[in-house]
Amino acid sequence: MLLVIPEDVLRFPGRLDVIGAIGLAIGLTGILLFVSRGAEWGWTAPLTLTCIIGGVGVLLVWGWYQLRTKDPLLDLRVAARPAVLFTNIAAIGMGFALFASNVTFPQLLEGPTASGAGFGLDMVSAALVIMPAGLVMMVISPLSGWLERTVGPRPLFTVGAAAIVLAYVFVLLWSSEVWHILVGNLLIGVGIGFTFAAMPMIIMRSVPANETGASNGLNALFRSIGTSSASAVMGGVLAAMSIDVGGVSVPTRAAFDLCFWLAIGAGIVALVLSLFIPRQRAAEQHPSLPG
Repeated sequence: MLLVIPEDVLRFPGRLDVIGAIGLAIGLTGILLFVSRGAEWGWTAPLTLTCIIGGVGVLLVWGWYQLRTKDPLLDLRVAARPAVLFTNIAAIGMGFALFASNVTFPQLLEGPTASGAGFGLDMVSAALVIMPAGLVMMVISPLSGWLERTVGPRPLFTVGAAAIVLAYVFVLLWSSEVWHILVGNLLIGVGIGFTFAAMPMIIMRSVPANETGASNGLNALFRSIGTSSASAVMGGVLAAMSIDVGGVSVPTRAAFDLCFWLAIGAGIVALVLSLFIPRQRAAEQHPSLPG
């Protein structure tokens, strides 16, 4: 079979920055181990402190190296552009808000009613309540693309972040019925669908064509930091604020409320940062972008 490569495919000479890739992996591994295992190991345990201090130290050396090597894994000068920087920091908040619902909603739905917070659903019933959010993300994908072309990615990101905040405010005020959780989760699906569609386009319109892959990879990494942080923080809150019900430790209503407040805070941070993303001028022509 003859493979035909289109003439407009991006081709840029360069080499793989092996040292940069290894350094980034080591640094991030240390930080993510601190976030994900800190509660289990103890936040002040020697191993935990070694992970965070070592991870940060490696990343500082990695940044110094990236600014001086000829073909860096990531051009940090490009990553420091306001549109890219604000989008990446906001991505942490979006990742946090997304995974907060993944941790709290199933436990809330499946928790025993005797705790004063749970609904006592079985796993299948709880999954049926959670599932529609994923379907919403799938359905609004074409709409996200149309809105991005019509109003631009930044307003789309702002609307999505606002939907996330609204969702958690809703379940904070009204979560006494199963349908309340369903509505809140649907709003989260809308918010995640809009923001996750907008972020790559904001970045691709703000960086040179040869940096789109690395820059979007970095954005995905920041989202992963947000999800990992949410897993650790929400798990820690729910475990710390629990009561004994039939010999089983169960999160209290106050624990879920605190988790919702933390998710609201993360969403507000992302919402505010989206307002600081510079308005993009007439689009720089990138072969990697749709016309």
